[in-house]
Amino acid sequence: MRVVHINNPQQREACLARLCAEAYGQEAGLRPLAIFAGTLGVLVKQEAARVLALVDDRSRPMALALLVLDELGSSMTVMLLADLDQPPHQEMVTRPAERLIAELALKAPLRIDAVDAEQQARFREAGITRWLTGKAGGRIGLGPKHPATSLEDLPRALSFDETAVIQSFKRDRELFDDYKARFIRGLESFPATLR
Repeated sequence: MRVVHINNPQQREACLARLCAEAYGQEAGLRPLAIFAGTLGVLVKQEAARVLALVDDRSRPMALALLVLDELGSSMTVMLLADLDQPPHQEMVTRPAERLIAELALKAPLRIDAVDAEQQARFREAGITRWLTGKAGGRIGLGPKHPATSLEDLPRALSFDETAVIQSFKRDRELFDDYKARFIRGLESFPATLR
């Protein structure tokens, strides 16, 4: 198992499309497309987003993650994370997304937000051992290399306005059609291996 940073633009688009589809599912409406478009149109252009994969020893992707820099450039937040279906003929990898987080936590100043106690426990097993309580009561996990020591010195992740992206789709049909075609093309051309 190893982590691959996906730099090739076509592979990055394909992996981001698959990650959005896996994270939000089929019934999520425009949200997966808006996240895909906003990430590519804003965060990737600013060089603030990274798409990473955990691959097996044959370079087949097992899990994907989208990391986004914070406003100070001092840490990275896990924005999306997904396990990928594993072919039935290969050896099963248990919880590949958590294994990806464990690898990333060793190398990067990582932040990850847990939606519930079960997710927090899984991330704790993956090496995210420092936890803060956010303003709305959410749990914020920090990897060993993350520089923050309290909620006050935790910089915000760079982001984009998802609602504005959806509104731009409604105003500009050509823009919508372009991102939709790229999203579908990405799903259809998802690479079997990543190097």
